[in-house]
Amino acid sequence: MALASLPSSVEAALTSSSGPSFDLAIEEIATAFGAVTVTLHRADNDESVLLMVASKGLPPPVAAVTERIRFGKGMAGLCVQRREPVTVCNLQSDSSGVAKPSAKLTGVEGAIAVPVFDEGGRLAGALGVGKPGAHDYTDDEKATLASCAALLGKSL
Repeated sequence: MALASLPSSVEAALTSSSGPSFDLAIEEIATAFGAVTVTLHRADNDESVLLMVASKGLPPPVAAVTERIRFGKGMAGLCVQRREPVTVCNLQSDSSGVAKPSAKLTGVEGAIAVPVFDEGGRLAGALGVGKPGAHDYTDDEKATLASCAALLGKSL
C-alpha cells in the first residue's frame, strides 16, 4: 500500500457501519510502513497518563509495561508532553534515553511516536510505529502519520 492512500484506509477502518476498528486501523498503518509494532494510546489528561487502546506486535512483557504510560516517559510519553513527533533511528543502539530500556525487547530499530489530537486540537493520545531496521522517518512519513493520528483522534 502506498503511503498516500493510507489515511483513506485508516478512515475506512474507523467509519465502518459496525463502529470504529482501532485494530484494523493500526493493521493498515503497520502494512503501509512495513512495521512490526504499532501502538495506539488514549490520553487521560486528568491523570497525565496514556492508556493502551490497541497494539500490534508487542511482546507480552512490553505490552504489560505499556498499558499505562506517564506523560514525559518513553517515546509516547515524550511525544505527548512535547506535542510533537519523537523518533529514534535505531532503538537497539540508542543511548539518548528517549526510549525506555524495556522498549529494546520489541526488537524494533526505527521507531516514531506522534501525538494524537481530537477535532478541537486537544491532546487525545499517541500513535507509535516500529520498523524492523534502522530508519530515519522522512517529513512525508511524519505527515502521513500525523494525518492518520488526526483521523484516530476523531474516534478516541
